[in-house]
Amino acid sequence: MSADFEGKNDLMRNQFINSGGAIEMATSMSPATEVWSNRSGYEWEGKPEGFQEDFAWTEVSFEYVKTLGMKIIMGRDFSREFASDSNAVIINRTAMEYMGMTDPVGKYLRDDNEEDPGPPMQIIGVVEDAIIQSPYSPVKQQLFVFDRFNNASYYNLRLNPENSVSENLTLIENTFKQQFPNLPFKYDFIDEEYAKKFAAEERVASLAQIFTGLAIFISCLGLFGLTSFVAERRTKEIGVRKVLGATVTNLWLLLSKDFVRLVLISLFIAIPVAYYFMQGWLQKFSYRTEISLWILVATGIGVLMITLLTVSFQSIKAALSNPTRSLRAE
Repeated sequence: MSADFEGKNDLMRNQFINSGGAIEMATSMSPATEVWSNRSGYEWEGKPEGFQEDFAWTEVSFEYVKTLGMKIIMGRDFSREFASDSNAVIINRTAMEYMGMTDPVGKYLRDDNEEDPGPPMQIIGVVEDAIIQSPYSPVKQQLFVFDRFNNASYYNLRLNPENSVSENLTLIENTFKQQFPNLPFKYDFIDEEYAKKFAAEERVASLAQIFTGLAIFISCLGLFGLTSFVAERRTKEIGVRKVLGATVTNLWLLLSKDFVRLVLISLFIAIPVAYYFMQGWLQKFSYRTEISLWILVATGIGVLMITLLTVSFQSIKAALSNPTRSLRAE
């Protein structure tokens, strides 16, 4: 962080909140969606002999967990009410499991550096895992260490939900410029930074939607043409059936059932294949959803509905035609 920011963290927090543009602020050594440092060389109670540890390391200030909305599952956040929190650390769930602890709150991490071991760090809380680095890799064991030496490089602000985003940004920029008139005002939205991690998937999804739409359109054209051909070939049969008392519904079912049967056969083939490849794609992600049965059922119903709508136009048209004209023509 620039020397202009040193010693002003609490001042800026108060001013950002008082401006009405933010409801909370905390600082951090790296962005909330990245990890810039990894550390090793720590001892803790129950550490296996010869265990080579490796932790993601982020230095943060008070209210960091609250500002980012992280979920505390054990213990508490850093607090100004406890002077001892200057030597405190919060870990994520993966770190708790990584260290083989079931109740880590109150335990200590000790630096085994012989030259400058530093004071032991007490674990005061455990937070739920969050995807900070790559979404394609398992969440790494993370240490959120209190920033004793003001090494922070970022202000993290939770915007005021009662204002629009543009209003909040204006208030925050004005406050920032009052303190740092010669520095550029730069900001990023955390949700947009997270979205960049999934940019490749979003591009694939957009292309898939376009090509799916084209495939459906081309299929409907072919189906419409095939229905017209079948109806034309069965003109005499339709006329005879109408003369013998067949209703429009009977004739619609007659012309539609063969197409529906073919679609059902295709669904029985396509659904297992699609499920297999979708499951393989989801395996790339450490945190992933499950493919529910209702999605496959809804897809099948949607395909049937599109088929029936396409077929029905020509089928009903043929069923409503004058049978005397069709028989005379034959």
